[in-house]
Amino acid sequence: MSGAPPWLLPASGARLGHAGALAWLAGADAVLLGERHDRAADHRWQLHVAAGLAAHRPIVMGFEMFPARLDPVLADWVAGGLSEEDFLTRADWSNVWGFPAELYLPLFRFCREMGVAMVGLNCRRDLVRAVGAGGWDAVPEDAREGLTPARPSPPAYRRFIYDLTGGARPGRTATSPDDPAFDRFVRAQEVWDRAFATRIHAAATRPGGPLVVGIIGLGHLLWGGGVQWQLADLGMDKVRVAIPQEAQDPPPDRDAADAVCTLPSGADPAGA
Repeated sequence: MSGAPPWLLPASGARLGHAGALAWLAGADAVLLGERHDRAADHRWQLHVAAGLAAHRPIVMGFEMFPARLDPVLADWVAGGLSEEDFLTRADWSNVWGFPAELYLPLFRFCREMGVAMVGLNCRRDLVRAVGAGGWDAVPEDAREGLTPARPSPPAYRRFIYDLTGGARPGRTATSPDDPAFDRFVRAQEVWDRAFATRIHAAATRPGGPLVVGIIGLGHLLWGGGVQWQLADLGMDKVRVAIPQEAQDPPPDRDAADAVCTLPSGADPAGA
């Protein structure tokens, strides 16, 4: 709707201006900002929202892009001890993340320039594979990176993940979201969700009770499942999921996310 405030709260249908939306989000313990990894417009939006939240209260930013083992490197970057080239080299960017650093550098520079702590949310890939293949019991406790077994995902989230990965496409063994043949994929997804939630929960306990802002792919956030679901299992209920969409996108479902911000059409003219 032309001229309408850019923010929508789908559950109530309320529309908010940017200032009102940020004030509402700032009242949470964690705000999870979704993204499509290859969209520059999504990352610009995340930066605008993070900067606005930082004006309300102290924040810590958690990044799906980095495994938790890289926290010392992130701390060195924020403290000003590394050039951009050295930071990306020490963070092993080309191996830990498959998208151009240029999409994320404005967010990283913001953290450095504003003294905002950065934390890695991810875990090692072989842990994801091991749990996917054999469940949590297949992994010794000392190899779980401090993670506890994930809370089983709700049906709406399973369906979302099933559809996101192609649904009942030709050649796929799993014929529905409830098919046991889909369990392995879901278990692997839940390892990431649990890892992100565990790191966010820990960051929220830092002195001063900062607001934790998570930079996370949409596939881990929607339909009441994913990271938000795992955070609730860890006792952290005041969590809000916010996502961007473009003006030409269909209206969001009321249960998909807590807040949706509409970006102008053509926000990514080059498809970056």
